[in-house]
Amino acid sequence: MTDMPPKLAEIVDEFASAPREVVLEMLLEFADAVPPLPADLAGHEGMEQVPECQTAFFLKAVVQPDDTVVAHFDCPPEAPTTWAFAGILAEGLAGASTGEILAVPDDLYARMGLAQAISPLRVRGGTAILARLKRQVAAQATPVETE
Repeated sequence: MTDMPPKLAEIVDEFASAPREVVLEMLLEFADAVPPLPADLAGHEGMEQVPECQTAFFLKAVVQPDDTVVAHFDCPPEAPTTWAFAGILAEGLAGASTGEILAVPDDLYARMGLAQAISPLRVRGGTAILARLKRQVAAQATPVETE
C-alpha cells in the first residue's frame, strides 16, 4: 500500500490479514496510542468537533514549518472505539507530511476490514475523523510551485 505512510500501511496490513475474531481486540489496543492534549487545547479551544461521531470527538491538525503534521485528538474515555480510530491515526501518521496525509485513502477503515467487526455507524464516524483531519491539513498546506 504505497499510497499512505509506511507505518499506517503496516497497521492496515496487520488488520486486513488478521482473523475476524481478533480485529476488535486489536482495534481497542490503539485506544491507548493517543497522546494527551497539550495544555493550550484544554477545553477543546481551537479544536473542531466531528459531529458524525456518536460521541463528542474533537481534533486539530497543525502543519509544522517542515511540512509534517501534528494531530491532536480528544473524546470521552468511555468511547474506546473512537479513541482507537484516533490512536490508529496518531500512530500511523506520526511524522507524516501533508502530502502523505492527503494521500491516505478515504476508505482506510474499510481496507482494514473493520466493517466486519464493528457497526457501519462507527466506521462512518472513523471515516469522518479522517476526512476532517485531511480537510484541516489541506487548508494549511503550502501549495507546491510548478515550473
